[in-house]
This record gives sequence, structure tokens and C-alpha cells, in this order.
Amino acid sequence: MLYLVTGGSGSGKSEYAEQLAVRQSLSCFPERGKLYYIATMYPCDAECLDRIEKHRFMRKDRGFTTIECYHHPEKLSFKKEDVVLLECMSNLIANEMYQKEGQITGRGAQADRQLEERILKSLLQWKKQAGSVIIVTNEVFSDGMEYDRETEEYLRMLGKSNRFLAREADAVTEVVCTIPVYHKGKELVV
Repeated sequence: MLYLVTGGSGSGKSEYAEQLAVRQSLSCFPERGKLYYIATMYPCDAECLDRIEKHRFMRKDRGFTTIECYHHPEKLSFKKEDVVLLECMSNLIANEMYQKEGQITGRGAQADRQLEERILKSLLQWKKQAGSVIIVTNEVFSDGMEYDRETEEYLRMLGKSNRFLAREADAVTEVVCTIPVYHKGKELVV
């Protein structure tokens, strides 16, 4: 199963996704698989370090095995009994576009091909391997702001990624002020 969880900053989407992952691990794959937390935020400054620590504290004692994965998700593989939580697509895409080790080096149509072939297909492979894959992404498209060309390209790539994942997902949930709104699939109790 592939679950996509989206929402704005501070919406509660991370907490919802973590609860969903733990529930999936306990109810669908008890005592057999691992519960993975794929952390994508690159610790580039004090603000990032603070957010990373906040998320580590939130998931403390929940049974997660954390894997830091800033790029190259294709290098990870899982077993059918595993539950995988990727937190989050917006960081992974930024890392792939702007860090030296990133796989999205082009822009426009070339970047689209690189995104699909090198990143999104890897995540679909996870769906085939693991029992459940939960991907967290951000809703950053409704602020009405105008951005520079490079930021617009990043937002376009994130939007393309979100649309692709929503099509492939078994369930899509948007978290608004801690309230889950179900857009695809059945309502999930966490």
C-alpha cells in the first residue's frame, strides 16, 4: 500500500503520518517487519537542526529505525513485512536539485525525466517491496506569492511529484489543522 500525506507547515501531517506508520506496523505486520523512518532533511543550518531534533523527539519510543537519506532513494530496499515512512518529499526534491550529489541536474523537460526516472520510480519500487509506504509532502502552492525562476522550478517539480504520487497512491490524505481530510481511498483511523 502507498499512502500520500500532505498538508501545510504546522498542519500536523507528520504526527498523522507517524501514527499511521505505527498503526500499520502493529496491525498489519506485527513482530515481523521493521518500522523505518526515512529522514530527508539535510542538516544545513541551526533551523534545520532544530526541526530535526523536534521530529526525533516526536517519534522517540515509537519503534522507528531511522535512515538518513538525503538523495538516491534507489539505494534503499525493504522487505514485504516492513513499513516505511518517508519524511518528506519537499526536502528530498530540494536535495536532489540543489546538492552536489543530487540526481536532478537539468531544468524543464530534462528535470522532469530525471525526477521520474531517478526518484519517483525508486519510490514505486519501495511500494512493490514493502508492506506499506507512507510519503509525507508539503502543500506549498496556495500562498499566492510570486517567486524567482529557480524557486518556481522547484515548486513545479514538487507539484509534479505530488501529482504523480497521488495517482499511484492507494490513499491520499490532507491534514488541515490536525484534521485529516481524505481525498482518495478509505478513511484511515490513526
